Amino acid sequence: MNDSAFERIHQEISTNEVVVFMRGTPMFPTCGGSAAVVEALAALGVEFKAVDVQTEPKLAEAISQFVEGQSAPQVYVRGRFIGGAEIIRAIAASGELRQFLAAEGIAVK
Repeated sequence: MNDSAFERIHQEISTNEVVVFMRGTPMFPTCGGSAAVVEALAALGVEFKAVDVQTEPKLAEAISQFVEGQSAPQVYVRGRFIGGAEIIRAIAASGELRQFLAAEGIAVK
């Protein structure tokens, strides 16, 4: 395990309201799951911090260990893991994502 990578994850999720550890960038996601998460958050007008795990191999390894069995993308809201692509897709489709974010004080449109 890489302590500095875990420290980076903790730092990102503790200093940003919404963080997405993803493959690629919001403008150019490089996997379908990352694209789906970006699309769901963008549809709600949610501002988020994107962290491209592909540019840092140690971070990519650490994020998959941070929440066991869950690779990128991973979405965190106010320091809590919310889910990966499948969960975000499902709760976005049902309207639960909008309700949850609003309840957390995150601006949605």
